[in-house]
Amino acid sequence: METAKTKWLAYTVLVGLIPIFSRFLIWLVTKEGTIEPFAPQDLIAFGLVLHISNINEIEHLVSADRSWKTAQNGVSAFFIAVHGVLFCLTLAGGDAVDRQSIMTCVGIIALVSLYISYCLFTRISTFHSPDQERHS
Repeated sequence: METAKTKWLAYTVLVGLIPIFSRFLIWLVTKEGTIEPFAPQDLIAFGLVLHISNINEIEHLVSADRSWKTAQNGVSAFFIAVHGVLFCLTLAGGDAVDRQSIMTCVGIIALVSLYISYCLFTRISTFHSPDQERHS
């Protein structure tokens, strides 16, 4: 049963964190002030990866209640839209948007997205029987 969560951690969370880790690594090896160590766009990408993965996993789940699946897809679609709006805000140049506020907002939403995705994959792992896991 833990295999679904292990796959989620490896294939979704770690892949979603690649932009964050990459930027941080680049920041470590470049001259000071060249690049910021963290950017809201990277956290937005992380959230998008989580929610797109949620939708994909739910669509392939046959043993779950249809209304539960619809509700979960709706939550993920809502968060994808929120991430899209926040991404558009990051594109605004100059002093139009407070970067610290956006970074804080995106960070909170990324943590909420991670929690939602964790809860979803915890529930999904209960749907899988050991026999189904061996064939995955």
